[in-house]
Amino acid sequence: MSTTQAQSPEEKLKQLGVKLPAVSKPVANYVNVVQTGKLLYLSGKGPTDAGGKDITGKVGKDLTIEEGYAAARSVAFNHIAVLKDYLGDLKKVKRVIKVLGMVNCESSFTQQPKVMNGYSDTMVEIFGEKGKHARSAVGFHALPNNIAIEVEVIVEIE
Repeated sequence: MSTTQAQSPEEKLKQLGVKLPAVSKPVANYVNVVQTGKLLYLSGKGPTDAGGKDITGKVGKDLTIEEGYAAARSVAFNHIAVLKDYLGDLKKVKRVIKVLGMVNCESSFTQQPKVMNGYSDTMVEIFGEKGKHARSAVGFHALPNNIAIEVEVIVEIE
């Protein structure tokens, strides 16, 4: 087993110099996570910059694919923060099951999978094989507050 595989998710975050963001409170009548049995359903989260400000704009118009990838990566860290807050220990994550990525873009933009790779790559980077998941990456004409991307995720826990 390699050193990378042996690292806990928290150790991997520390090695990467990632400080998880504060978990934002829901802005309406919903919760960040619902548990049923061993499954956690995480509400859609958007991307934020280092200061906690929303990353906004349409990918392919206002943002490049690379900026969209980085935005998707920030959503992954926002979801990991929710998991850490809810579970206390990220080692309790058994598997990232399903990801739905919604990319704010013009109708002619067709590179949603490249944008969503920012989220998927991050989950695999932090959770290893447990982070590999089924995924949908779709384009939306508009997202709340003009955020660049919104992602929801289903996670299985131990």
